[in-house]
Amino acid sequence: MSSTDLDAPPLKSLLLAIVAVLGLHVLAAIALVAIKTPELKPEPKKEMSPLEIKFVSLPAKTVSTEVEKQTVTAKKEVQPEVQVQPAPQPEPKPKEPVKQPTETPVKPKEPVVKNVEPKVTPVIASEKPRPDTSQKVASKEPLPKPKVDNSAAEAQRQAAAQAESERQAKKSEQEAQARAEQEAKRVADAKAAVQAKAAAEAAAAQARAEAEAAAALAQSNEPVSFTASSANWASAPNFSFPERAARRARSGDTLNVVLVLRVNKQGGIDNVRVAQSSGNPLLDKEARRQVRSGKFKPFTKNGVPVVGDVTLPISYAVP
Repeated sequence: MSSTDLDAPPLKSLLLAIVAVLGLHVLAAIALVAIKTPELKPEPKKEMSPLEIKFVSLPAKTVSTEVEKQTVTAKKEVQPEVQVQPAPQPEPKPKEPVKQPTETPVKPKEPVVKNVEPKVTPVIASEKPRPDTSQKVASKEPLPKPKVDNSAAEAQRQAAAQAESERQAKKSEQEAQARAEQEAKRVADAKAAVQAKAAAEAAAAQARAEAEAAAALAQSNEPVSFTASSANWASAPNFSFPERAARRARSGDTLNVVLVLRVNKQGGIDNVRVAQSSGNPLLDKEARRQVRSGKFKPFTKNGVPVVGDVTLPISYAVP
C-alpha cells in the first residue's frame, strides 16, 4: 500500500457523511415548514375621548368690589399735595478757589398720608347681588336621562294597530262579498242568457214547425175540423121552413137537423151531409139546399187558409 491510499478516507465514511448532511438538510427544511408565521394582529383603534367644553362666565360685580373701588377713589381725592424744598447750598470763600461740589440727587421726602375714612355709599337693599357663576363648572358626568312613561303611547299604538287590522279585515270582507255578488250576477246573467237563447231557439223551432205545418197544410187538402162558433159567414143563407114539409109536421113544433159542411180554402161549400136527421126527409133535403147558397170566410190555421169541416146545427120552427 502506498502513502496516498492510507491518507484517503474510506468510501463508507464518505457515504455516511453525505447521508448525514442530506438528513440535516431535510430536517432543516421540515423545521422551516413547521414553523408558523405569526399572525399580525391589527392594532385596536384608539377611541378619542370626547372633548369637554366648559363655559366660564365672568364674575359678576359684587358689592365688595364696588366698595373697594369707592375707597380707592376716596384715597386719591384726600391725598395732599407735598412740596419738596431743596437743601441750602454753602456760600463759597472768596480767596480759595471754589470747588464745585458734585451734585447729589436729593431724595424727596415721602408725603405723610393721613388716615382718611373712606366714604362708603350705602348699598340699596333692593338691588340683589348677582350670583357668582365663576365657580360653576360643567360637570363631567352626563345628566341622567329622564324616564318617559311609554305605556300610554304603547296602548295608543296597539289600539291604532287593532283598528287598522279591523279595518283591513272589514275591507277584505267587503271585497270578498263584492266578488261573490259579481260572481253570482255573472252566473245569473249566464243562466239568463242560456235560458233566453233556449227560449229563442224554442220559439224559432216552434215558428219553423208552424211554418212547415202551415206550408204542409197549404199544400195539402186534408180537412181540419172547426166548430160552428168559429165559423164566420161571408154571406149567410136564408133558412126557412119549407111548405112541403109542413104537411107532415104539427104546427108549433121545432125540428132540428145537424149538417156537416166541407168548406174549401176560398170559403165556398163543396159538400154537405146530414150528421143528424130531423125526422123529416123533406126538411133535411131543403136544409142541404139552403145551406149551399151561403159562403164562409176562409178557415185559417197558423195564418194559412185550410180546408175545413164544420158541424152546423139548424133549428126549424113549424108555422
